[in-house]
Amino acid sequence: MKKIKTRCLTLSLAFIFLNIVCSFSQDKMEEQETQPTNLADRWQIDGNKIVWNVEDAHQDKIEMSGLKVSGIITYGANENGQLVISRKIIWPMLRTIPNNTHASLDYTFDQMPTYTVDGKKVTNEHLNRVELDGVVNLYSTLMEGIEVCHMISPSTNKPLYIESITITNKSREAKEIDVSFPKHEHSTDAENGVDGVYILTAQMDKPGSYNLSPGQSVKLSIQFSGRKKAEPYAPCDPDLEEMQRREFIMELGQSLVFESPDAILNQMFAFAKIRATESIYETKGGLMHGPGGGAYYAAIWANDQAEYVNPFFPFLGNANGNESAINSFRHFARFMNDEFRPIPSSIIAEGIDIWNGAGDRGDMAMIAYGASRFALAYGDKKVAKELFPLIEWCLEYCERKKTKDGIIASNTDELEGRFPTGDTNLTTSTLTYGGQISAAHLADELGKNDLAKTYRLRAEKLRKAIDDYFGATMEGFETYRYFDGNKKLRSWISIPLTMGIFDRKEGTIQALLSPYLWSENGVYTEEGKETFWDRATLYTLRGIFNAGEVQAGYDALHNYSEKRLLRDHVPYAVEAWPEGGQQHLSAESGLYCRVITEGMFGIEPIGFHKFLCSPQLPANWDKMALKHIRAFGNDFDLIVERVDSEIWAKTIQEGQLIQKQKWDGAHPLVFTLQKPE
Repeated sequence: MKKIKTRCLTLSLAFIFLNIVCSFSQDKMEEQETQPTNLADRWQIDGNKIVWNVEDAHQDKIEMSGLKVSGIITYGANENGQLVISRKIIWPMLRTIPNNTHASLDYTFDQMPTYTVDGKKVTNEHLNRVELDGVVNLYSTLMEGIEVCHMISPSTNKPLYIESITITNKSREAKEIDVSFPKHEHSTDAENGVDGVYILTAQMDKPGSYNLSPGQSVKLSIQFSGRKKAEPYAPCDPDLEEMQRREFIMELGQSLVFESPDAILNQMFAFAKIRATESIYETKGGLMHGPGGGAYYAAIWANDQAEYVNPFFPFLGNANGNESAINSFRHFARFMNDEFRPIPSSIIAEGIDIWNGAGDRGDMAMIAYGASRFALAYGDKKVAKELFPLIEWCLEYCERKKTKDGIIASNTDELEGRFPTGDTNLTTSTLTYGGQISAAHLADELGKNDLAKTYRLRAEKLRKAIDDYFGATMEGFETYRYFDGNKKLRSWISIPLTMGIFDRKEGTIQALLSPYLWSENGVYTEEGKETFWDRATLYTLRGIFNAGEVQAGYDALHNYSEKRLLRDHVPYAVEAWPEGGQQHLSAESGLYCRVITEGMFGIEPIGFHKFLCSPQLPANWDKMALKHIRAFGNDFDLIVERVDSEIWAKTIQEGQLIQKQKWDGAHPLVFTLQKPE
């Protein structure tokens, strides 16, 4: 007992110190709207972009995607200040052999343009400034008065990447500038391609000499493309490609707009919408959302797609996002069977094969939870009827995996054995519970009232079994053991909070934010290990808000967001470290958005046009809003305001006030939207 008291006292002091620091940051909230809060920030927010004014050697990477291509762009300055660009381009539909999960063709182009100015070769293109706004903009100088901008982005609908290069003469006299880029063409071996030989090309459209008067510019482009041998090379219009990319970004910027006093959260949310949505590929199996990261394309997973990102897409209202979600559930539904063998964890290779190497990871719980949440938020009865048999099958599968202790067995969890999980883990049982709750609401909407009652009774029993079986004192905290025999705190103890199970919320939140688990990168996967996965951190942040601990949630979210948006690896949530080297996997950005929509705003779908709302307004905020929410078959605003000491939430449709309610801080508000005509 003495050991426990000592640890708790130490943690209390740590939290007091954290609150002092955060209180100081809150006093500076107005400054946060125009500048970073920490001198360690490399980047600054400038309007709808972030900017790095280059003062030292540093390199970073960012992934950007289109329907037929993705690319991981490495950029920065070396120790001499020289511009560095490396372009790893991935073609998800140019399949290699063996045609497995990782069979997307990729190639790295490191070549740089060469320049001469008035006959003198330039040996150091000096990087001055980088801007990220949905594309990569690199501003450099060749010599005094000669400036260059590299704009790098994927095509929205073609298998190519564009690097536009604008050279401007800002000197006082005319300059003769010669620009070249070595044409590079690579043919793959026929025996290594599903469709034989692939041709990869890097080519500048207008190399040559240009006489630039003072103030004059010239714009060229390099096109990085991939194609099957039988297909002709088709040069594109780079200006049109750039316009289409910027239209895509603008469209996302006008939907699900998060407005708050915190510029860091606003910008991180805006960027997260881009990354969550761009990673959708036009495959022979239909639109398929893919994680990315250089390894995961033209394939779907029960966690990344069904559980993480699909429930987000209705809120954003992006047509490709919603279609990819429905398509993923259709793919999973292909594997329902009368014997209740598990649905594969992943459907790969444009939908023609599967991966199931880890066995049942709780995938049926993931699918049931994600599909029921999606169907409710999407608000289309026809789609819901189509998806409901899959949801019903998955929940029946989970019911048949129930143990004598009343919890749900699975071989492992979404980490696929990287960390021990025993035969039953907290995540699978809790996701099943969440699926039962949402499926009950969906069953009500479809007129299946008896089934809704069954799901609610099962959920009630499962909730009690979760507490009885997993509830434990760990390192002095009244929280959960992750599996039978678990002796160390684990990051996924947060998941009951996201499903509305608050019986152990105080001890669980203390454990998550304690030095045992919390770090500058969010939660460690396991106490004593430095491994972190952002998906667990994002569930943690959402869960803290769901539990009503608004200030602790906000402080942690702000610090995490500042780290990911403005420090050394920006501007998105990442997958993991050390595995994968913090790749910008797409679904994690969907989870970030859900911290706001389902965490801070506390939105939980309970009908096709109805949702619960438990708004968590930080202490020094007077207002926050989500504008143009596209969920529930509508386009509406949700605005939360502090009036004197009271918190009010209201919905607005087409400029008209629909509902306005005062929140008591405890009981969720129920909002019903007008049904669209």
